[in-house]
Amino acid sequence: MRILIIEPFNGGSHAAWAQGYRRHSSHSVEILGLPGKNWKWRMQGAAVTLARRYRELLASGKRYDLILASDMFDLAAFLGLIRKLSGSVSGFGPPVALYFHENQLTYPQSPKEQSRSVGRDRTFGLINFTSALAADVCFFNSVYHRRSFIEALPAFLGRFPDYQELDAVAEIEEKSEVLHLGIDLERLSVLKPFGDLLDRSGQPPLILWNHRWEFDKNPAEFFAVLQELMVSGHDFEVVILGEHYQPPPELFLENRELLGRRLIHFGYAESFADYAAWLWRADILPVTSYHDFFGASVIEAVYCNCYPLLPRRLAYPEHFPGSDNDRFFYLDYNDLCEKLKHLLDHVEEARSVRPGSLVVYYDWSVMALQYDEKMTNLVNLNEEFV
Repeated sequence: MRILIIEPFNGGSHAAWAQGYRRHSSHSVEILGLPGKNWKWRMQGAAVTLARRYRELLASGKRYDLILASDMFDLAAFLGLIRKLSGSVSGFGPPVALYFHENQLTYPQSPKEQSRSVGRDRTFGLINFTSALAADVCFFNSVYHRRSFIEALPAFLGRFPDYQELDAVAEIEEKSEVLHLGIDLERLSVLKPFGDLLDRSGQPPLILWNHRWEFDKNPAEFFAVLQELMVSGHDFEVVILGEHYQPPPELFLENRELLGRRLIHFGYAESFADYAAWLWRADILPVTSYHDFFGASVIEAVYCNCYPLLPRRLAYPEHFPGSDNDRFFYLDYNDLCEKLKHLLDHVEEARSVRPGSLVVYYDWSVMALQYDEKMTNLVNLNEEFV
């Protein structure tokens, strides 16, 4: 089977997802993408550019059995622009699946957006809505993501003056499924240090941050917890990883000074090998995020046996179900502080836990089989109606 992945934002985690599936799928997978920048323009204008490039692929003699498109563009516009280029006598083109890495209905507003009296621009949420309607099936990267998107649609559509098309919500819900993110965890395993490079017995507990340096990851609460630990006299070290725009946010720079010698790394890892080494070395991952549709950075750290402390919200509970995993969750800020202090006081206890086994099923060696089955079923279903 020949699959074309359309990735308008082909960078970062989006690119890793597309490339990961291409490498591990039993099918022939190609990627048609644009650079991972200017996300608003990708959502508004990428359909025109990608439709032209798709026409060029068909003109060269290529044909595809299925299109798997990422959410960050106008799928309805794209399909309209290629409607006469299906390559079939009947006029039916290949089935189209839409993969939601994120959506613009439930992504939290930044402080800049909140300060605007006019509120959030509805354009991008509307593109998500019409794209979902245009797709044959919608895949979401978590149960939480699917549920939150479907639940947000009625209120979103209700803000428009008339012809709100509320019945379309049920149509989208019926064709929506969960297909978790695949992650190249084996790559982390290959880079696992050995011997003294991994053994931290006798050393201070190492606390990890490995997320983007943005508001939705709630760095203010993370640093507030660290400051409380300093006041209480706890011994620990910190490594701050993750992507950020230049210049770095003031909050991070201020806490860089406050943490002083405790901070043993600050900034984006120069290579994936460096990133992996820090994950394997770290002891505890306190997560304070307001937002995570999936939480790939959390899964990566946990796979490297970093002990997570997670808020019981967003997608995290579905990653660690069962009462045995309650120890990984906290209820509120005070609970986070108390549980983190306990782990610092009993760090060898935390180091003895090996939570990596709980997330191995997100590796592409497992997930690619699920993706292949979903794509095959969609193609077979489409052929029944052609």
